[in-house]
Amino acid sequence: MAERSWRHDDVARWFSTRVAPEWFDGPVEVRIDRDEILVTGWLPPHRVAGRNGPGGGVERIEQFRNDTRAARTAVAAEAETLWKRKVSWGVRCGDHEVHFTSAAVPVMTRLRIDERAVLDTLIAAGVAGSRSEALAWCVRLVGEHEAAWIEQLRTALDAVAQARAAGPTRAEPTH
Repeated sequence: MAERSWRHDDVARWFSTRVAPEWFDGPVEVRIDRDEILVTGWLPPHRVAGRNGPGGGVERIEQFRNDTRAARTAVAAEAETLWKRKVSWGVRCGDHEVHFTSAAVPVMTRLRIDERAVLDTLIAAGVAGSRSEALAWCVRLVGEHEAAWIEQLRTALDAVAQARAAGPTRAEPTH
């Protein structure tokens, strides 16, 4: 069976029809890459177990996770069948953000000796326990310190995707 053709807006709209309206304050945010769909929403900061304030957000997130597990699992199973990607859930409450079962996907790369030396230095310094952890640390650091530039790139790529979608379809080769 061919992979289902879709756009980000289609996936976001699909989730908006499946997510219970009482779960979140406002619409969900849907992030997609080649491996995963991450669906994140804002929880209303209710009082939880008699607490409000700093610890209340974490408790509210855990309560939401437990209360909605079966329904979220059912929605995820349907989406995974449609889009052939792992579905993960995330919530924000106050200053807290938690992702549930987010995929950790292996990524292959080829590094030259100077690049491997950077990773090995991070391991020797105790910053990371392996080259894989060191590389993930480097990627997080670039994401934090170059966030505006990364967002500018994403915006430009979105514009390219929209232009491609509006253009002609690819011609089939003739034999």
